[in-house]
Amino acid sequence: MKLKVITSNPGKVAEFQRMFGDLGIEMEHVKVPYDEVQTSDLEEVVRKGMDALRATGLRDFIIDDSGMFVDALKGFPGVYSAFVQKTVGNDGILTLMEGVEDRSATFKCCIGCDVDGETIIVTGECPGVILNEARGTEGFGYDPIFSPDGESSFAEIPLSEKNEISHRGNAVKLLRKELEARLRPTP
Repeated sequence: MKLKVITSNPGKVAEFQRMFGDLGIEMEHVKVPYDEVQTSDLEEVVRKGMDALRATGLRDFIIDDSGMFVDALKGFPGVYSAFVQKTVGNDGILTLMEGVEDRSATFKCCIGCDVDGETIIVTGECPGVILNEARGTEGFGYDPIFSPDGESSFAEIPLSEKNEISHRGNAVKLLRKELEARLRPTP
């Protein structure tokens, strides 16, 4: 089986290949532009993206969307995380969180997969907190200000450890279970 990974990030393709290669699934990096619907729900963004891609005739693909949902900010930046990261960055989020006691947040990743025209949608989560300052040099995006344990930021822990507990890692594990079930021969 070959799945097209629709992304501008080649690192995602390599991550998917590592997770699914032993199942005999080959990943192909494909850049196909599609409009992302503006809504506050990650799964709706993924479903609409899948519909748009299918309308072009595309089959056997994976897309995903992620966001950081901060409780004290009523879920902001959520589905707008990438835009907020580009515009105000970590400093902007830290400014919004000044003086806020409840620093709880959840990273979420929703993955949509088309297999022979059938839909698989999974969502992985990683709860944590927003730190008081940026720490660490690894990772990207909100990694320096998000901590899964209240101690170390995602940017301070080794990538292999982050992948085991991250929202994307959890979503990929869920997708793997779904794909394994489909690949198992039925008795």
